[in-house]
Amino acid sequence: MKFVPDFRSLIRSSLLLEFELSLQGEPLIPGLPDDVSLNCLLRLPIDSHTACKAVCKQWHFLFGNKDRFFTLRKKLGFKDPWLFVFAFHKCTGEIRWRVLDLTNFSWHSIPSMPCEDIISPHGISCVSFPHEGALFVCGGMVADVHCPLDLVFKYEIRKDSWTVMKNMNAARSFFASGVIDGMIYVAGGNTADLFELDSAEVLDPVIGNWHPIANMGAHMASYDSAVLNGKLHVTEGWLWPFLVSPRGQVYDPTTNHWENMAVGLREGWTGSSVVVYGHLFVVSDLERMKLKVYYPDTDSWETIRGPPLPEQICKPFAVNAYDNIIYIVGRNLHVAVGYISNLNQSDSSEKKRSFGVQWHVIDGPVLSDLTPSCSQILFA
Repeated sequence: MKFVPDFRSLIRSSLLLEFELSLQGEPLIPGLPDDVSLNCLLRLPIDSHTACKAVCKQWHFLFGNKDRFFTLRKKLGFKDPWLFVFAFHKCTGEIRWRVLDLTNFSWHSIPSMPCEDIISPHGISCVSFPHEGALFVCGGMVADVHCPLDLVFKYEIRKDSWTVMKNMNAARSFFASGVIDGMIYVAGGNTADLFELDSAEVLDPVIGNWHPIANMGAHMASYDSAVLNGKLHVTEGWLWPFLVSPRGQVYDPTTNHWENMAVGLREGWTGSSVVVYGHLFVVSDLERMKLKVYYPDTDSWETIRGPPLPEQICKPFAVNAYDNIIYIVGRNLHVAVGYISNLNQSDSSEKKRSFGVQWHVIDGPVLSDLTPSCSQILFA
């Protein structure tokens, strides 16, 4: 365990000073210096905080306020990954956010989104700023009604609360989204009466205003999307009866221009995607298979080495990734953690990268009976 080198040097912060004053009299943990005790207590999983508050006055002060708790974690350099999953009960349609602490492997909940309407679990779009601990939920539709929404909500780990942001210019469901250079882009999707949109817009999350960008050139809803090489890639996916090749569009924010997606890329994009090592990986929705990766030089897909997705992970999937780790959430919120490895030797002269994967499964919450809709990784 790494300890803080000098706890007193951090007391300059007013928040830390307030906390230090609360420690006068009794130590945080008898027999341990307060800096060591604090370093230990800030590692406790969220689901234990309610019980911990009852231990003593100092612990109640620490665990009773999420803003204080996470500010202290940030001051002491904690950067642990959490997996946020937007899920729903298949029978009742009730929606909720569940969070998996990927360090302690424990689950907890966060407050409900401040929406007056009952939101459908389908059709929303989520993006995040992982190291800022911020999550954005855009659009979607009212449950049991084909009425798209223009709502935007922001969740911050530090505050453990939601903020209502300025609405999008157009109400959308089943649309593309992505973050490029700190800006949030949305494009296409369904509007009222299931008509498809060709419009797109961008949000500066600091200023909070949406602005239109170039139209897509095609009216289409999004099956999946990804940000690759600084460009937003949008695919409508294969549609039954699979007689027409799926359409795909690529947006370059530097030129404010859309172009058609390469044929091999859009025809082979048959599932949920993530970007790892600068390459696009897809988990197929059509069959249980191994991960496949796209090679732009040849406009082709190849299956990567390693075992297929573990059998415990059942469709529908919610897929996300950070660094070289992919997280696939299946039914009942069982999570497959895939460690993607670059198999090329450092001295290899091959230009084409080869990849492999190894899987580890984390069980979902007990008796959850939840189905995932989307997921995001945040650090806190």
